Amino acid sequence: MSQFPAKPNFQGLFAPSRVEADIKDLEVEGVLPAELDGVFFRVAPDPRFPPVLQDDIWFNGDGMAARFEFRGGRVDFRQRWVHTEKFNLENAAGQALFGAYRNPLTDHPSVRGRVRGTANTNIVYHGGQLLALKEDSPPVAMDPETLQTRGGWSFESALEGQTFTAHPKIDAGTGEMVAFGYAARGMMTRDIAVYRIDKHGALTATTWIEAPYYGMVHDFGLTEDYIVFPIVPIIGSWDRLEWRLPHFGWDGARPMYIGVLPRTMEAGALRWFQAPARFATHVMNAFNSGTRVYLDMPVATGNMFPFFPDVTGAPFDPVRAAARVTRLSVDVSAPERGIACEVLNEAVGEFPRIDDRYTAQPYRHGYLCAQDTSRPMGVNDPRSATGLMMNTLIHMDHSQGRTRSWWCGPGVSCQEPVFAPKAAGAREGAGYLLAILNLLNEHRSALVVLDAEHIDQGPLATVQIPLRLRPGLHGNWVPRWQLRAQQGLA
Repeated sequence: MSQFPAKPNFQGLFAPSRVEADIKDLEVEGVLPAELDGVFFRVAPDPRFPPVLQDDIWFNGDGMAARFEFRGGRVDFRQRWVHTEKFNLENAAGQALFGAYRNPLTDHPSVRGRVRGTANTNIVYHGGQLLALKEDSPPVAMDPETLQTRGGWSFESALEGQTFTAHPKIDAGTGEMVAFGYAARGMMTRDIAVYRIDKHGALTATTWIEAPYYGMVHDFGLTEDYIVFPIVPIIGSWDRLEWRLPHFGWDGARPMYIGVLPRTMEAGALRWFQAPARFATHVMNAFNSGTRVYLDMPVATGNMFPFFPDVTGAPFDPVRAAARVTRLSVDVSAPERGIACEVLNEAVGEFPRIDDRYTAQPYRHGYLCAQDTSRPMGVNDPRSATGLMMNTLIHMDHSQGRTRSWWCGPGVSCQEPVFAPKAAGAREGAGYLLAILNLLNEHRSALVVLDAEHIDQGPLATVQIPLRLRPGLHGNWVPRWQLRAQQGLA
């Protein structure tokens, strides 16, 4: 009999869902905008079987992909597991075989050396392929209509590295995708493979660089002329795995680095800049003005991840863990190798997003999940609100220094928002913000649609989901014209 451990990572909000479903015409409160015509894809970790060990990090579950299709004021829902190599091996065995998060030393002998990736972190549509992504493994391709898994994706065998980021960037001006993989020559290596992929999905160039030390390189920045890598001291080692410690740990004695590589992919032109230890995970956007390069990210002075504890054994410090959107900047032509920091907004939060049509360009509008501690939490079961409870969506107008916000309500938290433009040629920020809500006391989920320029006015529509979606990490909006064009149906 399958039984998940009675641990916070598998209870309350984080209890496995394990539901594949097709639901036509979801119930909607309010009116969906007529311009919403396309698909919101998202993916979440959702374990198929109880873990090999007695506990595990909640985001080590199998990838569960979902699509919300908006058309004619209606929404259809579909959800399917991503059939990774790991999923298929365990499904055939009828039990979990792969052990702790990114620790192959805990795997069953029968699966040693097999691909451990769960494809559970992001899902991106490019060149006619829907790619489910996790940064420790290659992409997995899925059918964008049926969500049937097509299989591991190596860009027609052009992928040289063993890994591929969960956060590729697509330059809307050129259609080019830029991506990378860290630990690309194997676990704990400092090797980073950098890729350029054309608008048709063909991998056209690869460059290899080396990080100052091995650590998590979760996201990166793309500008018109540069590729920007933030390296923060969440570090790993084989010793940690031998000792059965979490793969990563916070080492505040190490500096943070920013690496700047020209988009021409000349590895010899890479420059590293340095600052005292900071924690930064997700990029809001990046751009450059000549040789001055700007990288906007939520940044904290200390460790944001209590599940990756301090290497010295120091207790988690929630004050130093508070991240605020900060503009990091460097000048690649200057002899100095320092990093300038400017806090753009005092809201404490994470999961930043923009109008993706402005990726790699100067931009005005940013969006964020944030925690407003002045609001009542209103949660019956505290296990549903472990860690930072994101209860507010924030809109930052960088050009005017203005912030608008929408509180989700008591007993409700929000997941990462995505931006859907009103039209392909609409001005920046003219569109809608879509976000999954966790209705913590009702043990189910909903999807809200807000006017991205007036989120303080509340939802235009709320799509009721008659089941609970496990917390997801990332997703993306794909307009119907793009789906049709990239599948040759235009």
